[in-house]
Amino acid sequence: MSNITASLVKDLREKTGAGMMDCKSALTETNGDVEAAIDLLRKKGILKAAKKSGRTAADGLVGVALAAGKGALVEVNAETDFVARNDAFQDLVRKSAVGALKHEGDVERLLAHPHEGFPTLAEAVTALVAKIGENMSVRRSAALSVSPGIVASYLHNAVASDLGKIGVLVALKSAADPDKLMALGKQLAMHVAAANPLATRVEELDPNVVARERAIHAEQAAGSPWRFVSMTLDEPGDADAPALSSIFDGDERIGLVTSAGWSFTLDKSVALGYVEPKYEAVGTKLEVEIFGNRVPVTVGSEPLFDPKNERLRS
Repeated sequence: MSNITASLVKDLREKTGAGMMDCKSALTETNGDVEAAIDLLRKKGILKAAKKSGRTAADGLVGVALAAGKGALVEVNAETDFVARNDAFQDLVRKSAVGALKHEGDVERLLAHPHEGFPTLAEAVTALVAKIGENMSVRRSAALSVSPGIVASYLHNAVASDLGKIGVLVALKSAADPDKLMALGKQLAMHVAAANPLATRVEELDPNVVARERAIHAEQAAGSPWRFVSMTLDEPGDADAPALSSIFDGDERIGLVTSAGWSFTLDKSVALGYVEPKYEAVGTKLEVEIFGNRVPVTVGSEPLFDPKNERLRS
């Protein structure tokens, strides 16, 4: 058997773009013959896959797997939505999510785990790249676990069972009825998918981020005849209360609820609004018109919000 040197492996890698271990294995099988090793890599589809690896994989799917008190997500990217609709690709993502559940969201351990007859998931991905002809990659994974309690999930733009474009996990620690917890968890997960919050609680926000957003907010508002305020409904509100509702002081229209609309929590209903400066003081009593009816609101403390999309953060 020929001595397979590091320089020989490097030479083959530079000519083919294949992985180091694939090159070393091919050279070993061909007794150090580089040209024969190139042919062998082509026959195995590895060379084809290596050439694809330099292309951007910007599409793909998120897979989810759930078990008692735990859940996992995995994102597998491909180059086009066409591949994301491929049965073989979907099967890979779905089974990768199950693997992510076993490995607690650790991508390195997941890629090294055996997969459907392949020594590792990484090799299974390489084989699928060669078969389909598009670059793919297992980009990231995450997992949650809780006891007692449940882990709920939500997949936005679901394309098949346990597969979608955006994935969210929510863990609720409680000894309450699991069915009721699961229903609540799914609702929360849907809100997370829609709002993409920066943190679970206001106090968990990075102070630097808060300061930066407030500075932007202040600069944008400088010289404007309007002020941003948060408002809390004085009475239980309608969950379908619309955005862009008018704000009144008596019969005078003095502001507008922003396009973010109302944020409904367990104990209050809050919205952001634009009002004239003289109405911005905390505790000011106003009214908002909802479906033709005037409902009382109270101006609250300074709100946290993202000025790019006016998403409510508190």
